Amino acid sequence: MKKLLLSLVAAVTLFSVRADEGMWIPMLIGKNYDEMVRKGLKLSKEDLYSINNASMKDAIVQFGGGCTGEMVSSQGLLITNHHCGYGNIAQLSTVEKNYLDNGFWAYSKEQELPAKDLSVIFLERVEDVTAQIEKATRKLKGDKLAKKLDEIKKEIEKKAEQKDKYVANVKEYFNGNQYLLLVYKKYTDVRLVGTPPKSLGKYGGDTDNWMWPRHTADFSMFRVYANKDNEPAEYAKDNVPYKPKKYLPINIGGVQEGDYTMIFGYPGRTNRYEVSEGVKLAIETVNPSIVKIRTKRLEIMKDHMDKDKSVYLKLTSSYASISNYWKYFIGQTEQLKRLKVVEEKAQKEAAFSKWAYKEAPEYKGLMRDFAKIYSGYAPYAKHSTYYTECFRAAALSKLGGGIELLYKELEKKEPNQDTIKKHVDDLKKGRKAIMRTFDKSTELELMAEMLKMFYNDIPKAQHPDVYQNVVFKKFGGQGADKTFEDYAAYVMSNNMFVDSNAFNAFCKEPTIEKINNDAACQMGMSFLKNYKDHYEPTIDKFSKTKKELSKKYVRGLMEMNEDKLFYPDANSTMRITYGQVLGYEPQDAVHYDYFTTLDGFVAKYKPNDEEFDAPKELIDLYNKKDYGQYVDKDGTLHTCFITNNDITGGNSGSPIINANGEWIGIAFDGNWEAMSGDIAFDKNYKRTICTDARFILFIIEKMGKANNLIEEMDVRK
Repeated sequence: MKKLLLSLVAAVTLFSVRADEGMWIPMLIGKNYDEMVRKGLKLSKEDLYSINNASMKDAIVQFGGGCTGEMVSSQGLLITNHHCGYGNIAQLSTVEKNYLDNGFWAYSKEQELPAKDLSVIFLERVEDVTAQIEKATRKLKGDKLAKKLDEIKKEIEKKAEQKDKYVANVKEYFNGNQYLLLVYKKYTDVRLVGTPPKSLGKYGGDTDNWMWPRHTADFSMFRVYANKDNEPAEYAKDNVPYKPKKYLPINIGGVQEGDYTMIFGYPGRTNRYEVSEGVKLAIETVNPSIVKIRTKRLEIMKDHMDKDKSVYLKLTSSYASISNYWKYFIGQTEQLKRLKVVEEKAQKEAAFSKWAYKEAPEYKGLMRDFAKIYSGYAPYAKHSTYYTECFRAAALSKLGGGIELLYKELEKKEPNQDTIKKHVDDLKKGRKAIMRTFDKSTELELMAEMLKMFYNDIPKAQHPDVYQNVVFKKFGGQGADKTFEDYAAYVMSNNMFVDSNAFNAFCKEPTIEKINNDAACQMGMSFLKNYKDHYEPTIDKFSKTKKELSKKYVRGLMEMNEDKLFYPDANSTMRITYGQVLGYEPQDAVHYDYFTTLDGFVAKYKPNDEEFDAPKELIDLYNKKDYGQYVDKDGTLHTCFITNNDITGGNSGSPIINANGEWIGIAFDGNWEAMSGDIAFDKNYKRTICTDARFILFIIEKMGKANNLIEEMDVRK
């Protein structure tokens, strides 16, 4: 194990000529630094990551649990993507004060709007705890390993949180071959400072999503607040702007092709060590199932959103999230096929097996083991996907299933009242979150459609008993549309969740009888029981076995390729990626330039169009060519640019940083031709799409008239 740990450190401190690939752990930057300097970096190692002094990592936050943000002033001013702040902006909006559609700018700190349930975390320190975990879990497998691993991780986290009064997470790297403890400070008083209208922040809509060329002003601004000691505190009027250890100066001098670029951020998840069997299953079963279900969900939601502005504001954040990954899975499938990723991985696996048989008996038969577990899982992969996408998509089935733990406690001869209270409190929290985006008419149609899709697309032998015992028994006509519509209406009229009085009455006096007579609970628990009794054991066993095999496979790959560059998959922890501003050729005889301009924005402009409308003020500024200090030397206003940095979901909102450590733009998307990137990186096509800093500041100053924000930031040329 000691030898392996040394090789893991080496794996993240070596570089090949393809330095644009890889999401690197900041604390293990090692020899990466020399390569970064050769590429153009002008900062010291300590400028990038330091435990004892302020460094670049102190300017970066994980925003809202799923995005990245960065400090851009000494007064806690934060910038992230518009689509990252989208849900918070929608939640703050009303039909009368529609900040989502019209934009919002605070001209003083008193005008800033508290964003409910929004938090950011700052990374404080990182510690390698691999040896401690390996010692505690040595020789364990399957359920025993999973249980012990969970216990030891919680123990380490709890100790770190008690000692430092911070939030702590133990994360695995290299598929479980390394474990790091990450300690964060969490700030929960975060306020909206500014956002462009949705027509700019989401310009191009679903049509342009995941595409280049792009012209989107995908940014929003918030401010982090703290108590008078600069420590985390719940929202209070007397809180003060947080004083960051480090913030990023902004350079509006513009970018050129070939310029050095660096990104700090929190990439969510990649799966680049996936085997060919897994990729094949994704292409043939999982991805098409997700796309089919989400197509119908989006169709239903949009129909209701278009009819009522209040429904639109309720559902728009969920719609955007569902739509984003609907298109993602379409693109991923297309590119996995086009780039022949299954075949490429199969070739590498064959080479691995050949090496194992000759030089490393420990890994003999490993690929055969992968094939075996996938053949056992494949018949249930569609069920698992439909269970997640259909059952959990319908609010009432999700709430109904969520009552299971309370039901089990109430069934006991001597129920524990403290346990009952805990489950009731959890139920209240779950309902509160769901009802925030609940619309009765939309839910009614969604429920009927999801029930129908599950019934028609999943083998009858895998159906929960609610279909035969309730749906068809009460409403007849097996498989007919009206059957599911009538049943959905019955559930809507006979449940405790929609009516607050009925729900509160249940919470005061929960009983088995009330649950049994509740149609939503009946439906939800039937789906849940069917899944847990018949499919979860198989799926759980597959997941645990795959985890063990994957750990072994990655370890074997490192031993097989001792001189080759390795980096861990993304896992929602801070990473650095670096590269350069660079155009590309998506196909024969086509070249994409590295930047776009407001000229291209206006060329796409369609008045009153859902995706390509724009504010009159912007068109007026364009016609006057009133770009101020943000005009490029070519006389145009640059809107977006692309780099070959390696990012994924979670990097949204990440800063694009130049060689001098200055903020030059914000990452917000990847390109269509490289949507296989979470599974297989492609050096020819992979690009990061960024909004240019000059376009952002132009909107703040010229459209938003928020000179107070421009003056607060350190803007340079």
